[in-house]
Amino acid sequence: MQSLDELRRVIRRVEARRPPRPAAPPAHEVLGGEVVETGAGPLVVVRREYPLTHVHGREPLAPAFTAPLELLSTVARAAAPAGDSRRLLFLDTETTGLAGGTGTYAFLVGVGRLDGDRFVVVQYFMRDFDEEPALLAALVPLLEQAAGVVTFNGSGFDLPLLETRFVLARRRWPTLLPHLDLLPPARRVFTLRCADCRLTTLEREVIGLERENDVPGALIPALYFDFLRSRRAAPLGRVFDHNRHDVLSLVALLGWFGRALAAPDHLGAEDLAGLGRLWEPVDLEQALTCYRAALGGDLPGRTAHRVRLRLARWEKRATRWDRACALWEVASRHGAFDREPWEELAKFHEHRRRDLRTARATVAHALELADAAGAPLRVIDAFAHRLSRLERRLRRAL
Repeated sequence: MQSLDELRRVIRRVEARRPPRPAAPPAHEVLGGEVVETGAGPLVVVRREYPLTHVHGREPLAPAFTAPLELLSTVARAAAPAGDSRRLLFLDTETTGLAGGTGTYAFLVGVGRLDGDRFVVVQYFMRDFDEEPALLAALVPLLEQAAGVVTFNGSGFDLPLLETRFVLARRRWPTLLPHLDLLPPARRVFTLRCADCRLTTLEREVIGLERENDVPGALIPALYFDFLRSRRAAPLGRVFDHNRHDVLSLVALLGWFGRALAAPDHLGAEDLAGLGRLWEPVDLEQALTCYRAALGGDLPGRTAHRVRLRLARWEKRATRWDRACALWEVASRHGAFDREPWEELAKFHEHRRRDLRTARATVAHALELADAAGAPLRVIDAFAHRLSRLERRLRRAL
């Protein structure tokens, strides 16, 4: 039986015959960047430039830099309006996890900004955790010089994460920096026609961009940890592409919103309806104009029904009864039974026109339809109660 020393000698002989594993090429060479000294340590920086005529999906980059920022910030209900659109910073992070917290690092930060007549995307990458001070140092002048930051879900993830990293590194986070998060306005505008409001969905449905060979966001942390173990940077190329596309999509979306707010004539019916929801909290008449234009277009049936009822509620508040009733009449003939237009018509005839007979006929018809449609018992009971009350009033009137 071989002794332990003999086994060790056998292993050393085998290892001596095995050719040495070639060292992985430097990350900056593989990723097409350079190593930059930041004053707080070295950092890999990858830079790409695009002319403003560059088209991302169907959207050129240039309109983003003429967008009405104050108006967009208002309708998006941003905490503070961004300033000069030519000094905006478009920002997106790739992180070691999606939960946030003090244990999550932003290992790649992509920022885009205007530089003369070019749009420049610069990606800051830390090759290990000890390069985080260099990454944060590189971001400081960009944040200080920006007129505002544009993100997608940055309020819920990117900016709180970066602020945490700044605080842990004992650096001051610019708390007064205006921030425009495009996710909230996107939800108001595109919910009617998109299955969800993820950035990749909006790219496909709104911008007209289909990513090829894109890496799913959930896999990105694992790719970075694999790099930390193997030092092989090639698989990270897809992560850099993913991040760069995210930054360009921010520009394209901002341009879309800017053009839609300034002149919505080119929009389809569903986008007009969504734009109405965006305008509603800040300029009701603009919202109603969008709703009316949407109903004049080719809205799908269920969407048209929701927009019609929404518009009718505002016409009622403005006491424009003829318009409201016309909308309720159309809505009452919608394919699926809905109690709202019938209730509103019954209340109008009873309380505004004092026409108890028409109110009774309206409720009786609604009750018949509700029963045939299998409406909830509470709906049927409500109509039955209203019908009984109207019949009592009619008997007393005789």
